[in-house]
Amino acid sequence: MLTVTLYTRDGCKLCQKVEDDLKSLQEEYPHRLILIDIEKENLTEFIEKIPVLEIGPYKIKAPFDKKSIKVTMGAARDRLFQLEKANIESHRKKVERGKKISFGDRLFRWLSNRYMLVFNAFVFLYLGLAVLAPVLQSTGYTGPAKVVYVVYGRLCHQLAFRSWFIYGEQNAYPREIANVNLPMTFEEATGIHPDDIDAAHQFVGNDKLGYKMALCQRDIAIYGAILAFGILFSISGKRIPGLPIWGWFILGIIPIGLDGISQIISQLPWDIVPVRESTPLLRTITGGLFGFATAWFGYPIVEETMADTRKILTVKFKAVQIEQNSK
Repeated sequence: MLTVTLYTRDGCKLCQKVEDDLKSLQEEYPHRLILIDIEKENLTEFIEKIPVLEIGPYKIKAPFDKKSIKVTMGAARDRLFQLEKANIESHRKKVERGKKISFGDRLFRWLSNRYMLVFNAFVFLYLGLAVLAPVLQSTGYTGPAKVVYVVYGRLCHQLAFRSWFIYGEQNAYPREIANVNLPMTFEEATGIHPDDIDAAHQFVGNDKLGYKMALCQRDIAIYGAILAFGILFSISGKRIPGLPIWGWFILGIIPIGLDGISQIISQLPWDIVPVRESTPLLRTITGGLFGFATAWFGYPIVEETMADTRKILTVKFKAVQIEQNSK
């Protein structure tokens, strides 16, 4: 028997007309009708397209008439007949899978609706632990703090002169070559040579200077911006259009690339360009732009994939429910 799926919503007169047409074709083309309310099932991609009709592997969108439905049902019926006649194993297995709901189906249906909650929670936890590390260090929980610093040290350079500090005299201690108007430079505050990278990585802080976060200034800005866009995207109902790739490149890649690469090149021993050190403000701005643009580019793409998953699983759950109720 054919499976026909009609995407509809309350108050849709055209959808009701399609449903009536399908009923009149039931005797000629026996089928199982699955009605999907796009608003209740969070299938927002259909809002401007309904009624949408799926008949087997074929999809027709408004405007269409009874004749179009009939032609499509005929094509779907012929295709189904040929598949059953050929007794193709992959088709048979697909039919069997469609008759029962697995744990994976339930998991992916849940994830397709709540993936942004998972993403935002993960970024919040990842960012939160980086901020928590200096709090733990300052309150005497040096063991847990050390674990965070060591783990995050595998993911970030953690250079003290490029990190934010809390509980100290300054919120940052940039190197002298950064030419930032602060009372103390990194060298003056710590006594560490500005080129001693290992010492700058190992230096966590002290009661006077405060304690550094477990991620550098740029990474804090990146993940903070990703979290900010994730929250906005969730509040919008995941309807913010994606940033085009050229927009991601201009807004996210170019600023952080210019800031970071020019800093690296300037500090090579070849005197190519004047020596420069990025400032905490520049690192924060370029990191924030990169994080926000990356999430803006990526999350809508993820939503497209999740929307397809929601649609497929919604239809499957409805079909199994109808099958069970008919027994």
